[in-house]
Amino acid sequence: MPSLAAMPNLETMTDPARALNTLEARATILRTPCGDGSMIWRVWGEGEPVVLLHGGFGSWNHWARNIEALAEHYRVIAADMPGQGDSDDPPQPYDADSLAAIVTEGVGRLTHAGERVRLVCFSFGAVIGGLVAVALGERVTSFTGVGAAGMGERGPVTRTMIRVEGHMGAEQRETIFRHNLGVLMVADPANIDPLAVRIQATNTARNRIRSRPISLTDRLARTFPDIRGRINLIWGSGDITAIGYFDRRHDHLRAVQPEAGIAVLDGVGHWVQYEDAERFNTTLLGMLAEG
Repeated sequence: MPSLAAMPNLETMTDPARALNTLEARATILRTPCGDGSMIWRVWGEGEPVVLLHGGFGSWNHWARNIEALAEHYRVIAADMPGQGDSDDPPQPYDADSLAAIVTEGVGRLTHAGERVRLVCFSFGAVIGGLVAVALGERVTSFTGVGAAGMGERGPVTRTMIRVEGHMGAEQRETIFRHNLGVLMVADPANIDPLAVRIQATNTARNRIRSRPISLTDRLARTFPDIRGRINLIWGSGDITAIGYFDRRHDHLRAVQPEAGIAVLDGVGHWVQYEDAERFNTTLLGMLAEG
């Protein structure tokens, strides 16, 4: 396992491709079954495992600004989920349950028997992660949903997003990536930096599944009562997927688990762990330390 001393500092790098490549080069790449192929995982650090599940149209790099901070304390296991990033496609037809079964098998193979697991799951990944938490039962110390999808009713947040077409040039593509990040992911356009654009472009090109129909359900909310570990939620106050619904979502969770941890970080959007990484990392580490 690469030493922590060898970890790069993304915040000091001006070339986004080099920053991601350097961080990735410090990971151990592992594979678990996914249909006829493999699900790809990247591992940094040592100690108790924290499993990271990314959002829709995403990959491990949704956590690019969080991995270093987490790896100082935990063994960070970041997925490329089936049909996304470098992982192979899931068997057809797929749904939340079949995707979760693939991820659950992977977590089981990458952790030791009886080892307690902390799950941290972003957006669409929270729907899948909730089902993984149920399957793992007592092995789950905590489940943390970040900008969690699968919570039921929300506004039509994606209607002004623009599809990237194959005939478009590089400049037009970048303009659209910035626009889409501003619509869904980031509250302050000033926070859409070259690294964010690089991540968005890379992930969009590699996505092969339809995550949105799963994200728009209430599957995670219905899963909460069956999760055995502590449940946490972290949001940005400007998360377009949750504005107007925070109170009812929190009331629902606390009716299930009164001691649940809930944090809303002011001034940032859906991709809260990227837009305000410093505050997010502090908040998440505090929650993980509690269980």
